[in-house]
Amino acid sequence: MGKIVKIVLDTAEFHPLHNAWKKLAQKLAEELGVELEIKKEDYMYAINHGLTDDLGMAALPQLFAELEDGTVKLVLGQYPFDPKTTKPDEEQAYQQAKKAIEEILNDP
Repeated sequence: MGKIVKIVLDTAEFHPLHNAWKKLAQKLAEELGVELEIKKEDYMYAINHGLTDDLGMAALPQLFAELEDGTVKLVLGQYPFDPKTTKPDEEQAYQQAKKAIEEILNDP
């Protein structure tokens, strides 16, 4: 599909998991050697490129990858929780994001 040139985090600083999302985005951008852009409450961006509900509204945060041709792909739309502890699962979030990035990079 193309090369990832930027990781984009569309976030809301008031969100309880804002820092976890930010840490994940920073880690992925660093591993890929690409720029990290943090958008603050850009709902139109999330609506155009991310997960939306039945009414077409998007929840934040969401994580995206921007490709060299300008295409934007969703990397992670919801932060996973450990079903045993009901707490946010940092490792699972990382693994899901890495899998999505691999799929984006391997998409012809």
